[in-house]
Order: sequence, then structure tokens, then C-alpha cells
Amino acid sequence: MASASEGAETPAETPAETPAETPAGSGGRTITSSIPARLDRLPWSRWHWTIVIGLGTVWILDGLEVTVVGNIASRLSEPGSGLPISSGQVTGIAAALYVAGACVGALFWGHLTDLYGRKKLFMITLVVYLAATALTAASFSTWWFFTFRFLTGFGIGGEYAAINSAIDELIPAYCRGRVDLVINGSFWVGAVGGSLLSIVALNTSIFAADVGWRLTFALGAVLALVILLVRRHVPESPRWLLIHGRDREADEVVTSIERRIEVEQGHELPPAEGEITIHQRKSVSFAEIARTIFRDYPKRATLGFSLFIGQAFLYNAITFGFGAILTKFFNVPTGNTGYYFAVIAVGNFMGPLLLGKLFDTVGRRVMISSTYLLSGLLLFGTAWLFDRGSLSAATMTACWCAVLFFASAGASSAYLTVSEIFPMETRAMSIAFFYALGTAAGGISGPLLFADLTGTGKVGDTVLAFQIGAGLMCAAGLVAAVLAVRAERQSLEDVARPLTAVDPGSSGSSAKVSGATVRPA
Repeated sequence: MASASEGAETPAETPAETPAETPAGSGGRTITSSIPARLDRLPWSRWHWTIVIGLGTVWILDGLEVTVVGNIASRLSEPGSGLPISSGQVTGIAAALYVAGACVGALFWGHLTDLYGRKKLFMITLVVYLAATALTAASFSTWWFFTFRFLTGFGIGGEYAAINSAIDELIPAYCRGRVDLVINGSFWVGAVGGSLLSIVALNTSIFAADVGWRLTFALGAVLALVILLVRRHVPESPRWLLIHGRDREADEVVTSIERRIEVEQGHELPPAEGEITIHQRKSVSFAEIARTIFRDYPKRATLGFSLFIGQAFLYNAITFGFGAILTKFFNVPTGNTGYYFAVIAVGNFMGPLLLGKLFDTVGRRVMISSTYLLSGLLLFGTAWLFDRGSLSAATMTACWCAVLFFASAGASSAYLTVSEIFPMETRAMSIAFFYALGTAAGGISGPLLFADLTGTGKVGDTVLAFQIGAGLMCAAGLVAAVLAVRAERQSLEDVARPLTAVDPGSSGSSAKVSGATVRPA
């Protein structure tokens, strides 16, 4: 299968962007298999819902984590909270450490995910998250809180790499875009829960000041445990098994899925069309990953960086200062900010939910560029209205909802983009790489920068924060308009040719094993 060139209508339009064929490594076998085509031709079924629930619900936990911390910052800084910490330390240092942990975790776990498989790692990373968030609830000092915020992010970062790679490799090509967007957008379902939960937690007539915020973190650990139990039933990616010399196991997994769906549908599935020939390998080196990303796909690398940096700065410009803006400029009581953020979070989730289908029909390039540009322009408009003093707490929230309706779909498409435009062998590491570098630029410096700007109480400083986020979002939208890859409804192997792919018939005689043609090395 040929690789689709960067942003081209067909694979043949820009051959310079097609990577050179990787020589067959020693000790592997060359096989021809229809497993990717068999997965892509599956109709939507209850089994796919199992994947969505088992893997996608982790973003709900991430949304819960980030939102709870933002909403309880003011309470943590009050006397009697049990922690000697300021509001600025919670929204600045602790937030930056959480994101730093996520970046480090993405790189650390991402490489292991490509090496040892999706399933092993998405089980391990969830356990790390579970333990770290439970220990956050037991914080007794500032350094303890900071340490376990970092480790919670460390687990979540690994989830981004392992989960997005597994989801894209298990979901059929015809609906991969909308499913991926809705799953990533479910972060905001957790944000709604976190906002409403913080309202209860901050109510001192229900919980003592040093108890309520601890219960919110404890609840996150309980939810993670439930997800862990569901996730046991999610199989390893057959695509990963195929490339790593476990083609018999890959065939067994796909056959099992097919039989379940045939029983559910009441008829046999149509035969799969298309095969791929690969030379199986155990691992891919960091050097080869770097060469693949920067030498073979430089335009796609530029696209990935732009999308991640743009969305990271826009979201940090709003979310890390929203509570301070509402309380300082609109006199909203601290205990009521959760109501406003719940409304914003609903707007965020509705974006991917309502626009997701268009990414598979209208197409990636049009939808990615338009959602980035629209959200950036709307945030510029919000900054202008705020500077004029034309907004109230309610109308400011309405403006944020409009901005984030489009921004959420765009931000979710950033994860979809980097998970599908690079070769199979580098998928998890590519997700980790772009997430880490893009988020480090916007997600570590962003909280520190925007916490200072929105914390001054000066209108001009908050306007500047909005303008920085809006400008970078618009710039990313322009990059996407030129470089976004038309990957809609295409097999992953057509979007980016696997490094292990070889020309059929190039390795001698063949025999049939477990539904795949196998040739000796």
C-alpha cells in the first residue's frame, strides 16, 4: 500500500514525501495479510462500544483532574485547608508540574507502547494515575501535593500515547475521525463533573475545608479503578501484533471480533478487500523514529507542532484564569465559579459531538483549519468586548462557550492527526513526541504566563492573554489549511506506509499461515 503524501489528494501527487523503503531486518519474517482491511470493513457493533468505554473514558478522568484543581485553588489557599499553599501556586506551579509530568510520561510510556504493545501500557499507565491521584488526596504539605500532581500527569501522559494509538488501530477507517474526536472531547464530560463536584466540595456546610477537596481526588481514584476493570476486556491491537511477529495471535483476535459481530448482525461479513506485505520486526529505534518524522514527513511534523502549540495556548489562556477572571472582574463568589465552568465544559463537549462526523465527510483539511481559525477569531472578538467593558459574567461565559465549541473539535483533531499521519511502528511515540513538545511549549509556559497575566487584576493583561492564545490558534489554522492530510475514510496503512512494508513477492516463496501469507526472511 502506498503512502498518502502530505496534504495531497492522491498518494502519487508528491512522491518526495513518501518515505524510503526500510530494509528488511534480520531474523524477521515477511508476511502478506488482510488484517488491517478486515478491521476497517467491520460494521459498528457492541464490541466497538466496549472499546470506546474501556479506552475513551480515561479522558473523563483527565477532565475531572484539571477542572477540580482549577476550581478548588481558592479553597486550598484559605486557612484551614490543611495545605500551606497559595492560589497562584495551585494554578501556576502545580498546574505546570501536572503538564510537565504528562509530557515526560508521554515520551517515557510512548516508546514502551510501541515496543511492548498497547494493552500492557494502557493498563500500567492507568494504575500509575490511580495511585498518584489517591496519594494527592492524602497531601499534607506543599511538596507532597506538587510531587503527586507531577506523577498524576506522568500517568495521564502515558494514557494519551497508548490510548490514541490503540483506538485508531481498532476503529474502522470510515468513522475513525468522529470516534476519535468524541473520545478526546469526553475530557469535557469530566470537566462538567469536576465543576459540579467542586461546588459540593467547596461547601463548608457539607464538608470541612480540609476534607472536601481531598474527596474529589479520591473519587478520581475510584473511577480509575472501575475503568481498569472494564479495560481488561480490550484486546491488544491486531495491527501491532502483526508487525511484531505475532500474526497468529492477531488473526485469532480479529477472527474472534468477526464472529461476535456476525452473531450480533445475524449474517456473515463480506470478504475484506486489500492486503499488505510487511517484514516483521520487534522494535524501531529512536533514531529511526526521528528520521521518519523529520526527514520523510517534514510537512506533517510542522503540522503536528502547529496544532498542538495553538490549542495548548488557547486553552491555557482561558481555562487557567477563568476563575480569577470571574471573581476579580465580575465579583462572582468563589463557590459559584463551578457553575460557570460547567456551562463552558458542556460547550466544549458539544463541539466534537456535533462536528465530529464532518471530519469524516467534509474532510480533515477543511474541518481542522476552519475550527482552529473560527475559535481564534472568536477569542479575538471576546478580548475586544472584554477590553471595552461590554461583558458580564454571563455574556463572558457565552463568549467562551462559542470559542471553545470550535476549539474543542480542533484540539481533539490534533490528537487524531498525529496518530494517523505517521507509520504504524512510530504511532504511539509520534503522539507522545508532538504532545510533549507542543504541550510543553503551551502547557508549561502557558499556566505560568497566564496565571501572572490574569492574576494582576488589570483588564489589559487579561486581554493580552486572550490575544496570545487567539493569535497562535489562527496561525495553526492557516498551517492546517495548507498542510493538513486528507486522511478521511482511508486505511491507516494508506495514510502512512508502515516502515516494515515491502513490495509483494520480493522475498521468495510463500505459505499460508493463520490467514496470512508468510515468506521466510
